[in-house]
Amino acid sequence: QVQLVESGGGLVQAGGSLRLSCAASGSISSINAMGWYRQAPGKQREWVSSITKDGAPMYADSVKGRFTISRDNAKNTVSLQMNSLKPEDTAVYYCNAAIRAREGVWGNYWGQGTQVTVSS
Repeated sequence: QVQLVESGGGLVQAGGSLRLSCAASGSISSINAMGWYRQAPGKQREWVSSITKDGAPMYADSVKGRFTISRDNAKNTVSLQMNSLKPEDTAVYYCNAAIRAREGVWGNYWGQGTQVTVSS
């Protein structure tokens, strides 16, 4: 059984910072890309940022220059440092990862989500 568990959400004022973390655990053989998505009320889930196994980051234009993604392959974790937060960043943030279980099957896994609220 593979699972992703996020932490680090909360309430912050505009201009502030938060750091999200996500840990993958269970019967894991390998992890490829890891990333973050978000879903605001009444909107579709959108991609925020991803990082390859080799550490190459990618960002949505809306967060470029403000968010930084990183990962620790030894710990099976991915983090998202969010700076200069704006009210429009308010959403539930979901961790996502492409994971190969020890049984040899690749799957696309999601965390349970963590709420980020930015007040104006």
